[in-house]
Amino acid sequence: MRTGLLSCGPDTPLCDAAARMGRRRCGAILVVEEGRPLGIWTEHDSLALDFDDPAAARRPIAEAMSRPVAMIDRQASVGEAAMRFAALGCRHLLVVDGQGGSLGMVSQSDVALNQGLEPYLRLREVRAAMQRSPLLLPGALGLAEAARRMRGAGADAAVVEDDTKGLGILTERDLVRFVAHHPGAASVGELASRPLLTIGADEPLIRAREVLVSQGVRHLAVTDEAGTVTGLLGFRDILAGAEHGYLRDLREALEARDQALAQSRESLQLAERVIDASLEGIIITDPQTRIEFVNPAFTHMTGYGLEEVVGHTPALLSSGRHDAAFYRDMWQTLQESGFWRGEIWNRRKSGELYLELLTISAIHDDQGEVSHYAALFTDITHIRENEERVRHLAYYDPLTGLPNRRLLDDRLALAIRHAHRQERRLAVLFLDLDHFKQVNDSLGHALGDELLVKLTERLVHHLREDDTLARLGGDEFIALLPEVVEIDEVTRVARRLIDAASATFDLGGRRIRVGCSLGISVYPDDGDEPEVLVQRADAAMYRAKEEGRNTYRLYRADMHARDHRDLALETALRNTAETGEGLAVHYQPLIDRDSGEVRGAEALLRWTSPELGVVSPGDFIPLAERSGLILPLGRRLMTLVAGQLRAWRKAGLAPPPVAINLSARQFWQQDLVDEVRRLYADFDLPPGQIGFELTESTLIDRHQRAAATLEALRELGCYIAIDDFGTGYSSLSYLQELPVTTIKIDRSFIRGLGQSRGSVAILAAVTGLARELGLRVVAEGVETEVQLEALKAYHVSLIQGFLTGRPVAADTFRECYLVRPPR
Repeated sequence: MRTGLLSCGPDTPLCDAAARMGRRRCGAILVVEEGRPLGIWTEHDSLALDFDDPAAARRPIAEAMSRPVAMIDRQASVGEAAMRFAALGCRHLLVVDGQGGSLGMVSQSDVALNQGLEPYLRLREVRAAMQRSPLLLPGALGLAEAARRMRGAGADAAVVEDDTKGLGILTERDLVRFVAHHPGAASVGELASRPLLTIGADEPLIRAREVLVSQGVRHLAVTDEAGTVTGLLGFRDILAGAEHGYLRDLREALEARDQALAQSRESLQLAERVIDASLEGIIITDPQTRIEFVNPAFTHMTGYGLEEVVGHTPALLSSGRHDAAFYRDMWQTLQESGFWRGEIWNRRKSGELYLELLTISAIHDDQGEVSHYAALFTDITHIRENEERVRHLAYYDPLTGLPNRRLLDDRLALAIRHAHRQERRLAVLFLDLDHFKQVNDSLGHALGDELLVKLTERLVHHLREDDTLARLGGDEFIALLPEVVEIDEVTRVARRLIDAASATFDLGGRRIRVGCSLGISVYPDDGDEPEVLVQRADAAMYRAKEEGRNTYRLYRADMHARDHRDLALETALRNTAETGEGLAVHYQPLIDRDSGEVRGAEALLRWTSPELGVVSPGDFIPLAERSGLILPLGRRLMTLVAGQLRAWRKAGLAPPPVAINLSARQFWQQDLVDEVRRLYADFDLPPGQIGFELTESTLIDRHQRAAATLEALRELGCYIAIDDFGTGYSSLSYLQELPVTTIKIDRSFIRGLGQSRGSVAILAAVTGLARELGLRVVAEGVETEVQLEALKAYHVSLIQGFLTGRPVAADTFRECYLVRPPR
């Protein structure tokens, strides 16, 4: 067994996993998630890759791994491991302890190397174990075709014929090496290993083992007397040749034990002690299958004592799960070969069913007649239950019990094939809760999970019997509606789901409403592949969010084009976030309403992409928020502003305080205050030179936690402004609890002056409140003299808008608004 398991996560690219296998010289890598084995990717699995596709080597390993992982207990013998390889048709077994914990990996090569010399002596010559008529591949053959041929032939290696380079060998390990380095198109002649190591067909098998071990290889070419390659030999072939020997050994052991019982009472007592101590249940019957003996392990597992079963047949334990044909085939195999091994359901004395691994052997007397049958069995119920539990976790969401993405993909692919045959439509509904994050943040994740469980019950209740509801993760759900005749059917279901999600939930004594946004894609109108349909339903869902939330939208073709545009925009923005190329800062002045002097400025980030040209902030700022790029862009903005302020001050100018907008993600960084403190120190800025603007939504849900951060910023001299005041779900109490200095009235209220009584009333209320709390008020979006004149009636300190100054580049701002301080 190899300890120190080589493992990786399900998102690991295949090329990375292959490289790690190459460095460790391992034939397999275990795919785990949160310490739980999900699958295994082996050298043999490399044959399934599409080597014509350059991107295949970079796919996540979860898409190519084999599952479930075959396991074996640490207490199992080497012989049992060999038999398990043959039974399961695999080459690697995960070795586990009694609690199912992973200990290591054992391969066919490990078993062959640790079996001792007996199998080699039994088989004697190479020809007894070799593969005849090996797969031959021309050197010019492409790698993808070679893999297909090897897979079709069931071969783990092939001989490569190349007129210029000579013979070589192509193995699964060579394919893994290609996956690790993926150099591009290659022929098997370039990838094959050389020189080709050979051994004669008449040489002893033990000699072949020595060559395999000393050369560190797993295959040898077998040649005849003329030097022609006639076969291949590997550890796998040696194990296959030895399997029948293990079965024969078992029969011989039972016969030897029977003879020993007849020959010596001492041997009988020894055998009885061994049998009594065995953890496997043992049954001995006469030729008519009447039970003569059972051991204590039998009683422990079945509940029946010896006196209760003697004279009965094993049918006493029958579960009723197997029909007459099953038992007929079992006894036919036993009579023909003298041996049967398999899994069978039986029933304990208590009536409880259990699954056992049963081995039955016929024991013959000196005349060759069957004198007894010996059965050995082990209760494997818990093993199968654990395996089933692992399979369930692999395909179902543990919180809601709904199918997960993997099972959804399988069902969606099947539904598409069925819809294609029946020439019908099907629909994919992508559902995402609105404001679910606020539930988690305010009520806690436990109640958030309870909400998801209750929502699941509602949604399932409003779907048809044949529909599938799956959870992708978080608050995202997918509903699959097969056999759709009219689109109206889908929209009716969508409305029912939205109504169900919008109804009140009782959580922890509170009544909560969330709502949801839903996107719909239809086969074949919007795509004929599972991934495409899900992506387009997702895109339609985002459109529903953008257009008001708590509603649904059908996918449109223009949304697909927008997705491509957004992808190109995100790629360019990501490059800019790394290099800073194309970024600039414009400054818009804040003017004192009464004196007309410049009292501050707002820093606004501008971006000119080399590929896309000038990009509007309305396009790239929301994209930066969604993609997480707002953090590096925010740091670059603060650095650019601080650098410009230092340059102005060194030039003898007196720049006003400059405000930088902070997104919620930036504000909730743990190191924000330290970052601002370093910024002031690195650029030698006086206190209060840089301030910050935040929206109400950033503070409203967690204003108690925000207070500490704002206090720390105020200690650095930073002024704090609430931007777009009045447009969110305002809670006026936080204004007196948080150390804010300024509120900026949203431009929508300024635009309504003289036109809307509501705007006038709100403006009067907000400015009056600010005056009582000692806060400065900035009127945003002032564009006309009429608006400026109207503002004189209110407690407004500063004016910001096109009327008093547009956002301009740093040089223009300097020329128009900055003056040298008086000497």
